[in-house]
Amino acid sequence: MTNIKKYKFFAFLIIFIIPIVNIVNAEIDFFNEAKQKFEAKELKESKFLFERNIVFNPKDAKSYLYLAKIYHEENNEQEKEKNLNTALLLEPTNEDAMFMLIDIKLDKSNFSEVKDLKENFKKICIKLCNKVKFIEDSLKDIEPKNES
Repeated sequence: MTNIKKYKFFAFLIIFIIPIVNIVNAEIDFFNEAKQKFEAKELKESKFLFERNIVFNPKDAKSYLYLAKIYHEENNEQEKEKNLNTALLLEPTNEDAMFMLIDIKLDKSNFSEVKDLKENFKKICIKLCNKVKFIEDSLKDIEPKNES
């Protein structure tokens, strides 16, 4: 390789490839650091880092799920539900998000939505399948107000 070709190759690496690698690493670091902060109950810092991760990776369903968990702790049901819906839109098989959404619908006594979500949940559950019984028992306590 001539010196000019080597120079162009290294310039290409420096200008294009290295920044991309750094961004990918930053995304991983934001999520991992945010999760650590969440587990340490440092919710304000954790929320900031999950939101920052979403800026770099807007399709990261796990970040939306954790934001929903933070909003749950803050008793902000509207933001919690919004983030759960986004998580499920991005990852329809996210059983944690679906179960949390079912719990919201149970609190609102929304019989038909819980019933539909329960059927979807039964299809996707892997680690939370034991929650199906809880959902079915909870459905018995709700009058079918929304059913035709």
